[in-house]
Amino acid sequence: MSKPCLVVFSGAGVSAESGLRTFRDSDGLWENYRIEDVATPEAWARDPANVLHFYDLRRAHVLAAQPNTAHLAIAELERCFEVVVITQNIDDLHERAGSTHVIHLHGEILKVRSTTDPSYVTRLNGPSLQLGDHCPLGSQLRPHIVWFGEEVPMLEVAAREMERADRCIVIGTSLQVYPAAGLIHLLPDESPLHVVDPALAATVHSRAELLPMKASEGMKILLDRWSSSA
Repeated sequence: MSKPCLVVFSGAGVSAESGLRTFRDSDGLWENYRIEDVATPEAWARDPANVLHFYDLRRAHVLAAQPNTAHLAIAELERCFEVVVITQNIDDLHERAGSTHVIHLHGEILKVRSTTDPSYVTRLNGPSLQLGDHCPLGSQLRPHIVWFGEEVPMLEVAAREMERADRCIVIGTSLQVYPAAGLIHLLPDESPLHVVDPALAATVHSRAELLPMKASEGMKILLDRWSSSA
């Protein structure tokens, strides 16, 4: 008999316990950078060197970070469920923790892609991306990140997974970033929803089980519950 499908929809709060900060930690700043200066197509067109430097900093933080107990618990749930992780995070901590099916809505910091052919995506060799690093077509490589104002190419894939979920955990996300946040409305009506976040918003779905705590604490409760009943 096949395992039930569990979709884990994760956000920055999961990786925060590994020491990775986000823009929202400091009113739209990250290491003194404005979103408008480093995370938009316009910023890339205006000053690509500055954008590349910013993502080099973020990449270094990701490479230095380690999966925390929330990441490990999510991976451990593959013993009980067919787990699909839909994440807004650009780090690879879910994968390093052992999760085998991860959909990155907003891209992956350790990958780069062609500026002329978006389908050309490859892992970055080394810690930094430089001006003059070209794809096989001869165009500049850019971070494989979905910037503000760009389409979310994996959204439809994620939507299909949410539509077939037997159960869903929303963890470490404010559910304020659209269109990604709209995915939870595709969860089937009969499928249980569990929301883990220390600052739960009033807009959380009315039928959800609320766990107002850090990601690691909430995942321990859920892992213990389902492991004991497996």
